Amino acid sequence: MEWHEMVTNGYEGVLRALQYTLEGLNDEDLNWQPKPDCNSIGWLAWHLTRWHDVMVSTLMEEEQLWIKDRWYEKFGREADERDSGMGHKAEDLAKYRSPDAGTLLGYQKAVLERSRQFFPTLTPQDLDRVFEGTPFKPPPTWGMMLMGTLSDSLQHAGQAAYIRGLRQGMGWH
Repeated sequence: MEWHEMVTNGYEGVLRALQYTLEGLNDEDLNWQPKPDCNSIGWLAWHLTRWHDVMVSTLMEEEQLWIKDRWYEKFGREADERDSGMGHKAEDLAKYRSPDAGTLLGYQKAVLERSRQFFPTLTPQDLDRVFEGTPFKPPPTWGMMLMGTLSDSLQHAGQAAYIRGLRQGMGWH
């Protein structure tokens, strides 16, 4: 197995987790917050996909699918490439209204497909390149950023499933 197949499989696991978690949820479920300063299921699915899109687009040096394919319109948001959920405060979480689960999954699938095409083009030298412009010391490599994004995505998908359990109780699936 090649390294990019393993990484792709990890990102595919995010999609599988989201499909499982979002199945059968209505608008009220997607936007429910356990407390006013907590994330909703829909926000978590949006945020993890937005960050994945931001990272892969940055590495590819191409426009984010959020802008290019006008996903922002489907989410009722502005065409702002910086709008990824990073730095959102409680009032931002309260204002967020998720589209339906199909739209959340559609965006995730589009970003994943772009990643599937991109990962095999990366060389070991690319993965060792320093990712410039981060506040981290020492600055991470491209490989570290891809793995960090995968880790964050899996954690957020798990958080979404946990919130569903809080909302619907045991045996929701």
